[in-house]
Amino acid sequence: MTKILSVATAFLLAATFFSACKNSIPLPVTQVPTSTKTVIDPPEYFNLRPALEHEYGYTHAVKISNELKISGAVSMDNSGKLVAPGNMEQQMKNCYSDLGKILEHYGYTFDDVYAENIYTTDMAAMEKALSFRSTIYTKQFPTGTWLGVKELAVPGQLIEIDMEAHKSK
Repeated sequence: MTKILSVATAFLLAATFFSACKNSIPLPVTQVPTSTKTVIDPPEYFNLRPALEHEYGYTHAVKISNELKISGAVSMDNSGKLVAPGNMEQQMKNCYSDLGKILEHYGYTFDDVYAENIYTTDMAAMEKALSFRSTIYTKQFPTGTWLGVKELAVPGQLIEIDMEAHKSK
């Protein structure tokens, strides 16, 4: 008898549950947009030395929205001739001078730089010249990587520096 009551109770509970589901109040449906459009500013390209960059096949900088990526700067004049051969500190200063011109073109400063990579054929000489960076990074040094390399694009180049910057709108 107990078994029959248990089965009957289970049947009644199941019937009540399914009946309640059938008569339940419908929940409101939230409309989810099927597509969202993200507006991205078109890239703005900048050539510091247009003819030379075209010859080598690169653009010195590109800005998309408030992000700026600058290709490696080296110590050279507008014709591509090496400037300050054998002088690491002067080559470093020349690199930062060109990088500063590019930052200024877009209204940025070295305070907006968040990443910097330095490539050098002479790590010991570069480390001796690093104090110069304190004159341009006055608030905070960016993240960075220093890499010793066998050679750079033009014989006699001792250093190349690239960077990324961000400016809040």
